[in-house]
Amino acid sequence: MKKFLLQFFTWWNGQTLGTRFHTWRKGTRVGEDEFGNVYYEGGKDSEGRTRRWVIYNGISDASLVPPGWHGWLHHRVDVAPANENYTPREWQKPHLPNLTGTAGAYRPKGSAMTPQDRPRVTGDYDAWTPGG
Repeated sequence: MKKFLLQFFTWWNGQTLGTRFHTWRKGTRVGEDEFGNVYYEGGKDSEGRTRRWVIYNGISDASLVPPGWHGWLHHRVDVAPANENYTPREWQKPHLPNLTGTAGAYRPKGSAMTPQDRPRVTGDYDAWTPGG
């Protein structure tokens, strides 16, 4: 019941009732990523291409779509990552979510959000003044 109410009253949590209905009518499940997001395709878009979409596992956050699936969603590749044998290279890092607005966000020295003092000015910069 809770899941139904969340889908009925929120658009940012999983899928809406309209998306659920569209997926039921026209969607074909293509695959799932390591975060539990499920990818579908079906129907045609305004350009005549097959429509592709994702149903997020929890909060809708586009930064949780891995690069391979992002390319597939935006028609950059034709083969879905679930249908290919891809192994990441040793230099590729695992996905990190977007931390903006959280306690883990980057805050440089001198930011109003950190207790550190701003670095001292070194004199190599002259501020612009009108008429100067």
